[in-house]
Amino acid sequence: MASSMGGMFPGQQPSGGHPVGGPGGPGQPGLLPGTGTRGQGNNTLVDDLEASFEACFASLVSQDYVNGTDQEEIRTGVDQCIQKFLDVARQTECFFLQKRLQLSVQKPEQVVKEDVSELRNELQRKELLVQKHMSKLHHWQQVLEDVSVQHRKPTDLPPPGPLAFLEQASASLPPAPLKPN
Repeated sequence: MASSMGGMFPGQQPSGGHPVGGPGGPGQPGLLPGTGTRGQGNNTLVDDLEASFEACFASLVSQDYVNGTDQEEIRTGVDQCIQKFLDVARQTECFFLQKRLQLSVQKPEQVVKEDVSELRNELQRKELLVQKHMSKLHHWQQVLEDVSVQHRKPTDLPPPGPLAFLEQASASLPPAPLKPN
């Protein structure tokens, strides 16, 4: 796979062109590398992306823009830098999509292995989530059971009769003193 990413990273030999625009756009007759032409000398997409990112920051913190009085000029300059960064980011994304397409054509079993691995990871994550919820469920069931047991104890007494209030009141009184004979 690393050899198929030629021209993407510094120090590698360019293997083909990078797109200018989306799939089928100008400068990109086909989706596979080697069918387009390489622009901007020896720069790679990563170099272009990094340079445009730095230009975005430079335009935001530049003293020219801070001290400038023409807000429209400042806004236009910043917008141009951001648009260039977005264009290069799209080109980089397209490059990786092309490499992904190449991989799926050349080694379809690798794509299936990656999909299976992703599904296993997701299944494991969901099983952990289910265990966590089951643990919470058991905890709250225990709390509910404890609360219901506490409420049952007073109701275990026989149902109160018409004199239940008097019986309770007299039970809480101290015993009457004995009369000496």
